[in-house]
Amino acid sequence: MPLLSLTSTIFPHFPSLSFLPNTRLLPSSTPRLARLSLRAKITETDKGEPSNGVASSSSSILWFKHDLRVDDHPGLIAAASNSQSLLPLYVFDHRILSRFSDEMQEMVLFAVEDLRKSLKELGLDLMIRFGSAENVIQELVKEVKATNVYAEEEVEYDVRVIMDVVRETLETVYSEGRSARLVLWQNPLYDIKTLKDLPASHDDFQKLQFSITSPAPPPTLPSAKLELDWGPLPTFDVLKEFMNKNGCNPQKGWNLIKEMSAESILQKKLRKPDKSNRNDLSVRRTPRKQVDKSAFVTQKGNIVGGGTNTVLNALAAYLRYLEGTARDDWQEVHEQVRNAETRDGASFTALFGPALCLGIISRRRVHYEAITYEKDRNAGFLSPFGYSAVTIGAAADAVCSMEWYWLMCLKSLASYDGRYSIQIWRWKGHLIQYTVFGHEGPAILLVHGFGAFLEHYRDNIYGIAEGGNRVWALTILGFGKSEKPNTVYTEVMWAELLRDFIVEVVGEPVHLVGNSIGGYIVAIAACLWHALVKSVVLINSAGNVIPGYSFVPFTKERQTSGASWLGARLLLFFLRLRLKDIMKSYYPTKPERVDDWLVNEMLRASYDPGVPVVLESIFSFNLSIPLNFLLEGIEEKVLIIQGMKDPISDSKSKLAMLKEHCAGVAIKELDAGHCPHDELPEDVNSMICEWVASVQSKLPAESLSQI
Repeated sequence: MPLLSLTSTIFPHFPSLSFLPNTRLLPSSTPRLARLSLRAKITETDKGEPSNGVASSSSSILWFKHDLRVDDHPGLIAAASNSQSLLPLYVFDHRILSRFSDEMQEMVLFAVEDLRKSLKELGLDLMIRFGSAENVIQELVKEVKATNVYAEEEVEYDVRVIMDVVRETLETVYSEGRSARLVLWQNPLYDIKTLKDLPASHDDFQKLQFSITSPAPPPTLPSAKLELDWGPLPTFDVLKEFMNKNGCNPQKGWNLIKEMSAESILQKKLRKPDKSNRNDLSVRRTPRKQVDKSAFVTQKGNIVGGGTNTVLNALAAYLRYLEGTARDDWQEVHEQVRNAETRDGASFTALFGPALCLGIISRRRVHYEAITYEKDRNAGFLSPFGYSAVTIGAAADAVCSMEWYWLMCLKSLASYDGRYSIQIWRWKGHLIQYTVFGHEGPAILLVHGFGAFLEHYRDNIYGIAEGGNRVWALTILGFGKSEKPNTVYTEVMWAELLRDFIVEVVGEPVHLVGNSIGGYIVAIAACLWHALVKSVVLINSAGNVIPGYSFVPFTKERQTSGASWLGARLLLFFLRLRLKDIMKSYYPTKPERVDDWLVNEMLRASYDPGVPVVLESIFSFNLSIPLNFLLEGIEEKVLIIQGMKDPISDSKSKLAMLKEHCAGVAIKELDAGHCPHDELPEDVNSMICEWVASVQSKLPAESLSQI
């Protein structure tokens, strides 16, 4: 059974990620991140000890990033097996850490502290350095004469860029007669030999019944010692000072925009002022009881953190939720489970997702512990009818789902077909796919509708970019090949995703374009965060116009029910059965645009884990906030593109209401259905390009100088 891999190691025939264009603005360029790693090969002998094609080294460096543990760590085993001396390293690199919230940065400190302690117990230490990873690693390679630098393979674009720079830097450093090498490793949950074995559909994937690999055994570490300055662990204040000095966001104050939730802003805007809501509801805190050995180590205290053993202890408490306990630390976990269980099983990702994101615990370990406990409850057997407790199923299903989306990301990155350069962004721990095209000009962000994905703009991305623009398109959480976690999906959650994407990925104000529910989400984002949006284009947008509204009820809580559970699954069955006919009704002018590719990709996505949960959101959407409220004050920056043959809305009445109650909006009518951007792409591209050029010409010079 395979235990570990490099790029093309446990998966020996994986295409190199270096074959994928990986630049945001120049899809024709080719980064070389994993090219060198193909020269190395690590496999597992029958005795479980790794043997490999990597030349043994007198000294190696193990670069920890999102693998802050020694438990189930194939990279540690590989590095230890091929080195006479080993230097474990963690670099506080502002480019990596800036992707994290303050709470996640707190967790990093606790995890790094525990990692150093665990390594010392094994006879090693953890070197801690501040700065750019490539500079730190270059100096250390020279100092200890290392020939190999081991690092976990990543799928996120920003981290892959950093790793590519590290690899290029290593090529200039020679030790033992050759340049140092970046050796990548993976920690697969499923025993898959090659990405070619990975079907496009999760339904087909399940039919293949790939075996699940076991956690790696404890490593045997090299005995040679290195006499070095290992560096102190910083305090949180020191870390924040370092981050502030190295801030890389050119837009001052943008990080403050992310601090208040969309719900809080909407509550202030929509509710009548009274004594009960003068304070921001999002910052109210109930004092927590201090618990010895608590797993909730951050100031907010609502996610599991600390070291690996602490997280494993919390996982044991989570799995045994139904048993009850007299232990204070387990009772604390159980209380947090109740608070985080917004729907059945959602508490696992809410509580343990950040620890998995940082690699404090591996997906394999979680699955192993869940299945082991399930067997203990059932006399050594696994029932074919499901798990015996919701928490067991939530943990096992969550890590299997995470693994599936990670594999799909790898395959998307490795199978570039010349059409789109897929890149990965991690939002709140979840993998989001996006693409970008264009060399210069204004930034435009395309947002798809419900059930679609970034490729629904298949004939818009390049067309709009060729008009002198830079175009981003993303697949929002819950759709396409982006992750579909077990959570409650809401329109305001998706608006926050757009906000964070603009801040973290685009890095400048954008022209927002949205179709259907994507249009409504775009309108919310524009309403709440004016500074991020230059203009808005709504293409057959969801949402209504309510004349003379004075008060709109808005509820933060979204309840799921047995009816929504059943309704989602019946709807899914119906959609799979009638998808092509339904889509053709949305394309009344050019039904031939509903081709096999579009239908098959929608069907493929419908089998992904988590889809029924996303569909449940249909029954809890709150579209009561009227468009005329959301667009108030920005009407002159709004273009409405309306397909007049939309089968799911009365286009004439809607436009009449918009003209009457949103004075100043520009309106373009098209002889099309619900998705005019895909039905008549050339017409929509022309309208968007003309609109953006018009808006840009009216912007003040200082605004243009920031682009």
